[in-house]
Amino acid sequence: MGNSYAGQLRTTRFEEVLHNSIEASLRSSSVVPRPVFSQLYLEPEQRHGPQNGHVENEEDDDEDGSESNSPPIPYQMKPPPEGSCTTDGFCRAGKDLRLASMSAECVDVPTGFLLVGAKSPSIPDHILVCAVDQRFLPDERGRNALLGFSGNCVGCGEKGFRYFTEFSNHINLNLTTQPKKQKHLKYHLLRSAQGLLVKGPPICWKGINGRVRQTSTVASAEETPAAPRTNDPLASSASAGPGPNSASCTDLNGHLQASEPSLPMTNGSHISASQQPLPQAGLAAYGPGRLTVIGSIANTGPPKKRHKGWSPESSGPSEVQRPAPSSTVSATKSDSGTSGFVGQGSSALFPPGECVTVPDNLLQICGLQPVIFKGHGALPRLCGNTGEVLVNTRLQVCYRGSHTLPRIYEQHRASSIQPLSTEMQVLLTIYYLVQLAPDQVPLMEDLEQILMRSWRESHLTEIRQYQQNHTQFPTPILGLAQPLTSSQLPWLAKLATSSCGESVLVLDTAPSLAEALDDTFQRLLEGRLSQTHYVVIICMGRSQETESCVVVTGKHQTRALAESMICPNDCMREIEQELSTGMTAELEASFSSAGPDEDLEAVLEKASPETTSPPAQGCRLEHAGEPVCAEYRVAWHEIRPIQLAVARKLLSHVCAIADSSTHNLDLGSFDKVEFLICVPPSEVTFQQVVRHLWSSGVLQELGLNQDGSSAKGAEQYVVKLDQTAVAKINDLIQKSKLNPYTLFILVHDHAHWDISSEEHGRLMGDPSSGLVDSLLNCRQIQEAANILILHVTSLPFALQTQNTRISPYNEIHWPFNNDVDLYHEKTKYFGVSELLESTRSGNCLPLLRFDSSFESMVAALEERFPKLHSAVIRTQVLLRHYCMALLATAGGQAQLQKHTSVETLEMVQCLLGVTGSCGERHGHMLLLRIPFPPLAARAHRRLSRVRDLLGLHDRFEVVLGDPASGIIVGEHFLNQLKIWLKIQDPDWTPSTYLELEALPCILIFTGMDPMGESLPRSLKYCDQRVLSCCALQRTALEQELGLAAYLVWAEPRNEHRPPPSSDLSESDPDKPSSTDNEEEEPVLDVNSALPGTDHSQNPQADSSPHKQHKVTLHQAAVRGDTTQAHSRSSKSTSPGSSSTPGSPLRYSCSWARDLNRPPVVLLPKALYDLITTADSSGLPKSTSFLPHASVEWDSSFRPLLSKMMTCTEQSLYYRQWTKPTAQHMDSSNRAEGRHDSFHPRRLLLSGPPQVGKTGAYLQFLGILSRMLIRLMEVDIYDEEDINCGSELEAGHYHQPAASWPDADAVRGMPFHFTIHDPKYEDISAIYSPDSALNAERNPRRQEDVYLRRRTARIKLSKYAAYNTYHHCEQCHQYMGFNPRYQLCESTLHAFTFSHLLLGEEIQLYFIIPKSKEHHFSFSQPGGQLESMRLPLTSDWNPDCIKSPIFTPTTGRHEHGLFNLFHAMDGASHLHILVVKEYEMAVYKKYWPNHIMLVLPTIFNGAGIGAAHFLIKELSYHNLELERSRRVEHGSRPQDVWPFIILADDSCVMWNAVEIDPKSGTMESERNVSLKQVLQHMESCPDITQYGLCGVRKWSSQGLRPGQRREPFSRGHLHDFLLLNVDLTQDVQYNQNRFTCDDVDFNLRVHSAGLLICRFNNFSVMKKQIAIGGYRTFIIKTKMTDVPTTVQPSQYVCAPDSKHLFLATPAQLLLEKYLQHTSQRLFPLSADNCDHPVLSVDCYLNLGPEVTVCFVSSRPHSINISTAAVLFSGLLLYFCDSFVTPGFLKKFQFLKGATLCVICPNRSALRQTVVRLELEDRWRFRLSDEFQTANAKEDQPLFFLTGKHI
Repeated sequence: MGNSYAGQLRTTRFEEVLHNSIEASLRSSSVVPRPVFSQLYLEPEQRHGPQNGHVENEEDDDEDGSESNSPPIPYQMKPPPEGSCTTDGFCRAGKDLRLASMSAECVDVPTGFLLVGAKSPSIPDHILVCAVDQRFLPDERGRNALLGFSGNCVGCGEKGFRYFTEFSNHINLNLTTQPKKQKHLKYHLLRSAQGLLVKGPPICWKGINGRVRQTSTVASAEETPAAPRTNDPLASSASAGPGPNSASCTDLNGHLQASEPSLPMTNGSHISASQQPLPQAGLAAYGPGRLTVIGSIANTGPPKKRHKGWSPESSGPSEVQRPAPSSTVSATKSDSGTSGFVGQGSSALFPPGECVTVPDNLLQICGLQPVIFKGHGALPRLCGNTGEVLVNTRLQVCYRGSHTLPRIYEQHRASSIQPLSTEMQVLLTIYYLVQLAPDQVPLMEDLEQILMRSWRESHLTEIRQYQQNHTQFPTPILGLAQPLTSSQLPWLAKLATSSCGESVLVLDTAPSLAEALDDTFQRLLEGRLSQTHYVVIICMGRSQETESCVVVTGKHQTRALAESMICPNDCMREIEQELSTGMTAELEASFSSAGPDEDLEAVLEKASPETTSPPAQGCRLEHAGEPVCAEYRVAWHEIRPIQLAVARKLLSHVCAIADSSTHNLDLGSFDKVEFLICVPPSEVTFQQVVRHLWSSGVLQELGLNQDGSSAKGAEQYVVKLDQTAVAKINDLIQKSKLNPYTLFILVHDHAHWDISSEEHGRLMGDPSSGLVDSLLNCRQIQEAANILILHVTSLPFALQTQNTRISPYNEIHWPFNNDVDLYHEKTKYFGVSELLESTRSGNCLPLLRFDSSFESMVAALEERFPKLHSAVIRTQVLLRHYCMALLATAGGQAQLQKHTSVETLEMVQCLLGVTGSCGERHGHMLLLRIPFPPLAARAHRRLSRVRDLLGLHDRFEVVLGDPASGIIVGEHFLNQLKIWLKIQDPDWTPSTYLELEALPCILIFTGMDPMGESLPRSLKYCDQRVLSCCALQRTALEQELGLAAYLVWAEPRNEHRPPPSSDLSESDPDKPSSTDNEEEEPVLDVNSALPGTDHSQNPQADSSPHKQHKVTLHQAAVRGDTTQAHSRSSKSTSPGSSSTPGSPLRYSCSWARDLNRPPVVLLPKALYDLITTADSSGLPKSTSFLPHASVEWDSSFRPLLSKMMTCTEQSLYYRQWTKPTAQHMDSSNRAEGRHDSFHPRRLLLSGPPQVGKTGAYLQFLGILSRMLIRLMEVDIYDEEDINCGSELEAGHYHQPAASWPDADAVRGMPFHFTIHDPKYEDISAIYSPDSALNAERNPRRQEDVYLRRRTARIKLSKYAAYNTYHHCEQCHQYMGFNPRYQLCESTLHAFTFSHLLLGEEIQLYFIIPKSKEHHFSFSQPGGQLESMRLPLTSDWNPDCIKSPIFTPTTGRHEHGLFNLFHAMDGASHLHILVVKEYEMAVYKKYWPNHIMLVLPTIFNGAGIGAAHFLIKELSYHNLELERSRRVEHGSRPQDVWPFIILADDSCVMWNAVEIDPKSGTMESERNVSLKQVLQHMESCPDITQYGLCGVRKWSSQGLRPGQRREPFSRGHLHDFLLLNVDLTQDVQYNQNRFTCDDVDFNLRVHSAGLLICRFNNFSVMKKQIAIGGYRTFIIKTKMTDVPTTVQPSQYVCAPDSKHLFLATPAQLLLEKYLQHTSQRLFPLSADNCDHPVLSVDCYLNLGPEVTVCFVSSRPHSINISTAAVLFSGLLLYFCDSFVTPGFLKKFQFLKGATLCVICPNRSALRQTVVRLELEDRWRFRLSDEFQTANAKEDQPLFFLTGKHI
């Protein structure tokens, strides 16, 4: 290495000494190794620029002891006196000392004192004003300062401070280290011309940079830890004043270095003294500090204080060497190791605000445009020819990011772990640049990972301890080595570059970046950097901190970086300018020679159609004897199972939004779906989606397009995102406002295409940029409650940032390839990962390739033409290759093959060769990806001209695929497509690339980004060699590779077909077969023909669902050979092999053979290397790239994506580590990840390219519409009445059109004992001599018991009752729940009454909302509840229902139909829910505005009978109270309204029959409101004479138009009752009953002589609710709470026996036992309806085999005549005193008839037998006594059986 100074040293000598010094440093524990430069320099030299990063790290005073390696002692401040001020910036007296406050004040300064500025670490932005004796301050040369201190406080005026420690306490410096005047007194303070006190020059403390020592050859300065860095600049020659004295002072102060190892600092950064560990023995730093020989100075004796680095034996002056001028610095690579420095004289050329002049003609002379990466420090301003130099800030951002510790450590106060030091960052950068290949471009992602790994490894122990116990961060331990210092950096940097030749040059000699840059430009002009790719500049700035930058000087690297730094629009303009101004003329001239002596144009002119080889005769479509291609068939869309599964996942997420507690989407309020699909502004994509939509049938399913004969109707539902979309979106917004019950789905397809913000587009002046933001993120769209946005994209990364609008819970990801088996999928997706996998297969040609000869030619031309864009050069080279390949293949000039590449020749030969093997000339598509439209248009013209000159115009088409225009195909090929597709329309032209299936063509696909265009399955090659390798974002790379995505059919594997060596998703389809028994097939004679396995014989091959059609091969079906169609075929590994005898049938069409093969992709070499290189996680390096140009990394310290991450985990990764830039549309969404930043009605569907997302979301629209229709429909019980006779057909009692029943007529009607409700099909029939009982009555078969009852899907009317899932705006107040407000307030009231049957007082509780208190009367406001208000009989209000509605319910807090707002049509009504005590809270939660009647705790296990009993008795007690209250107000007791309504919780709708008034026949049935039904019944003139009224149960078979029917009938009523509690006072519901309590009550009401009337012209619909209800019974044992299977025979047992007791109510066990075993209990009664079982005062279900005859023992009761009936049994249930022996003697029994007496206990049982004298006529045995299988504490029931004598 040469040196420009007098003394010279040899390169080998320097390297030897340097290595020896480093080795000695590493081996030394305490002794300072011998300085390197003292061994090398023949003469001393003067070094410029301080070597440490900042001032505070160097001190000249003794700090903490005599040992250099001992840690500093922490400084302890004395506590301030009480009452003193401790505020920063004020003195202890409370006076303001800040310069900003005192600049205008007049300060009294004593004689001999100066005003100086002090810096406090606690307020670094302020300067404190102090008055200090100038004798204790240095002069302008840094000399003559006395030791000690003398100062005054200018605030309070206190004087005489003799110690700086005392003074620092007074002015509240609040220090953590020993106060020193050199450290904190920084500036002189001066008066400006305006009289203001301002900051002056820095105080020239020489101890800041080092104190002089006398040594034999070197003077050492010490380094001690100091306070944190500040931003204040140090003294310089410019600020200290002119003159040689100032310059020499700066020289001395700036270049003294320590001769001892510095104290430990973490990664070169200072930490507090208390945290500094002791250095370990044997562990040293990288090397000693750089030492500089200095000249003699004035004071040659020892310093005034003893210093750590000074030795008494060291003496003798040193000479001062004047530095050489900067022009003498050597500029070769060998100079990088010298110690030559630019002198102070040259530094004066760059004063503060310095600039660097860029030389003129830099690009012309050097052939490159240098790129400057800003590093540390401020880059000087560039002037002059700045257009030929680029400045990049990515490196600076990387450095700043690495200074930020990961958040996880910051959150836990991991202050002991420091970031990487500046020096370490620079050194690691150099290491990275050194290992780059000559053709590689530096990637900031790689450097970020290097910095992160270095940081992690340096703190690995601390991080591991943190991970083990993250609650308290561990104490720092000793590092493995001392940190890198600024003095060591240049040595290690040059050592790192010593092995890389001249590719990386380190410049560390200049005192400033400006001089170093100027030197770099000079070297470039002189040609000394021709072999250098990177120049790393390191210098010590005037701030005493390390400054650095990197100048890229490699031609390949500068070109790549320059092109990556300009935006696409600027790049487009640059290319257009190059093409329009003729800048490409010289490049085209270089291609003029096709050979040594021949011009390419002349060759083309000679290559006429006559001279070219004629096409094969078999290729003529019109050839007479040529059969048509039997393999070709086009089938339109077929939905795949995986698409339907994704559609259902979308629907599930929509339902999740609706089911959430936020109520952001009310699906129940929508009855229709409309949609609008937004696509990028590509005509092909637009037509593609339109045709997909039209063929999917979604429009017909949604009722949006009645005329499905044309695709034109679908165009109104698809819009291109250009200016025409504004009107469409506005129309959608207006329609959403006008149609609140319509759900609008806004589908944003290809959502990653435009994510620019509206503001950014406005600033750029581009109307298309930011359009998506202005339309889809507008306020009207976001606030519309009936608009749902669905983003669909294959690259979701740019939408997954910290500010995203999409909740992570609203993301739907496409299933992986290994999950398709779950969906019975027949296809395998072949995408980016499978392309990469093919490159790792060693036994086949990969599908992903690069062209080395093409790259070599491009590289040579790029170096020759530096001013041309690389895309222009690549396009020209590509066109030349294709022209030469066409000439060589079709022009008969084989000698031209050497002027093209093997890959290009292969593609052209395939394009021209396959058409000869098919009768209809089917062929392949060759895709040329040229992003820039001007270049694509040029390529289209060029290739078309060459094709036509060669006479190939009928062999293949050249199609220009421009997104701004449609597809233009020549007439010849247009006719071919019409024939293939069987299209008769003469004006038809292809509108999508999918319609070019099997057309041999070159598709020149242009546009900066693909816009979702799908390609046909005939795509054979995807040539992307023109792609730019500069804009390295993951989205940009993967969307280009996505053009080659493909769906292949997985072959079935069986014993007759050996499986391939690997599945299709992981292997090349062109891989040769590894089996021995496969047949061979002739291969087309094409150069570089790819051997491989043929996967096209599957007879059901399908294309991507994203494509418009699929192609199915059915050769076997056509030719009648199904066996051969399924046999496996393969291409031979030898091109010339022939078909063996007996080989299976082959596909004659090459297109058909290759149909199931993914295309081959050609990439640029640089891009290929990036994609095929894996990072440390095993993923391709492209996955670690920035997701999109509009986002940025949140931190350089981020982990890599893991290979095991799912799509959801990747989403969370990007949401954590990326943030949008200002141009991103989500940048305005500033909520930073809070839940309220997510738009509640926005979903994201992501899946790989071409996988079928369009078909999936179209299916989603269809099933969403079906679901909404289903939500508007309910399952209604639709069962025809059972046991129907002619009693309902007669019309003898009322006119058919009668509105109300006549009481006398009803009395004359017979009571129909027969039960007609189908739900009671399996109960005992009721005996009646007047009823036409069907003796052949067929009970339900055993296998039918578990079958569902018949239901019908009925759409809800506007008068329906709803459950809790209904949330329309109209009934929010009725429901009492609104997400914006708190729940309704309610009060709890007790209500007590007594009843004889209960034997004690019953206390019920009412929960009454405040809004419903007007229905009750209280003793006083807020006082005791007295009664529930009842209207008078004479009251009438058209908007009011008089009868209180009671709905007993259990287990249906969500599904019960308690919302009667719509059913009542807004009428005022009193609705009370009757709930069990343990369910009170949950019902109150879901129905906060409903009145609750809470049953007593003892009824928690009771059945429906208890609820009905308490409702009725409470209502009668309330009636008495209301009568008393009304009498006080002058009304009569009988005037109080006595009716209540008992309604089932599943009544959903009500209907009314329309009667023809003339004929009296039924016409139709329509839905009516419950209000209309109740008001009609309440308006009946004689309503108070009826004990019970009801309506018919609806059935679709119940109405027969034209039929005459009795409008009223007298029989059993169920589910919906109008009950007169006054007339039925003496008839109670049985509180013990679980089943058939309504049948029992109906019989007893009738026997009491009360009128029962059913309004047959009204019907109630009951919804099928599978959850809850009183019919849900659980039989379980006492031993476990788990329901067990217990036979009905085990429900009873003998008294006092050891039996398995059941934890089930005794009454329920008894009812179930009688239902299932009565045919054994009453054997004579089974299937014997003429001899029923006599049941006294009670109806119990004895099973469908037994007939029951009900009689009442009450006096004056109405019973049927039983004189001639012989009963087969007697059932006595809880007999009271009305049952007497005489009463029983009235009835006759068969001999052997069975008696069953049921009592609550054994004592009552025996007493009943005795009282009724049953032993006289019945025989009893001891074994005939039973009890229910209950424990004693559960109060079992007992019954006794006997036989009639």
